[in-house]
Amino acid sequence: LATRGDMAFQAAMDLTRRMRPRHIEQDLSDMLVLVPDLVDDLLSAVDQPLKVLKCPVSGKDFIVCDYNRDGDSYRSPWSNQYVPPLDDGIQPSEEIRSLELCALEAFDQYRALYYEGGVSSTYFWDNDGGFACCIAIHKDCPTAPAPLPENADPAQASMTSGTWNSIHVIEAKVSDTDKKARYKLTTTVMLSLDASCKGNGSQFDLSGSLTRTMERERPFADKTSHVANMGEMVEEMEGRMRDALYEVYF
Repeated sequence: LATRGDMAFQAAMDLTRRMRPRHIEQDLSDMLVLVPDLVDDLLSAVDQPLKVLKCPVSGKDFIVCDYNRDGDSYRSPWSNQYVPPLDDGIQPSEEIRSLELCALEAFDQYRALYYEGGVSSTYFWDNDGGFACCIAIHKDCPTAPAPLPENADPAQASMTSGTWNSIHVIEAKVSDTDKKARYKLTTTVMLSLDASCKGNGSQFDLSGSLTRTMERERPFADKTSHVANMGEMVEEMEGRMRDALYEVYF
């Protein structure tokens, strides 16, 4: 039988699924005031719009999320250091760190090619029977006014601001004997768009999220094979989800 805590958690999750991603951070904060016992569970279960920090060691931007958080500090994938500094922060093993760096460079190139800007980060950790990782991509459209004549068609308004957040979480079960790995990918995309016609006061505000999963088994030879296998899945999944969002909203 479900406990009161389980019922409260399920009710909170049902509520978050009905909130706009644009306001989920504030809504979640308000919710945690009501159910403080669920702070850790909700923070780890609810995807929030991604934020960016600058690594003081490398000087590069990196994404902060629950997958690189330890207390109030966040680990930079570029330097492996926590911001703010944390002496006893969780660190990946040497082998997993090597794989993380390989994926970091690969997905940084992927982001540059597909998004022409934005920020990407990868975070890896040891997992039973293999490893797990998070690949996160954040892209902002710079805010810009879109004035139109007073009698203009609102459909002609251009986008004034927009944000794309994609979070890919992969669990890999690795068989060193067969040299095969089974990858389970869970992808969440959060999209927010604003457009307005200043001439007639028309406004357009769209925000939504979409989650999909995919599983595949692939052979591997070394760590670069893992990165290639995961990259193929992420590329295909993002293509599917962009098409799905376009059909729903446009």
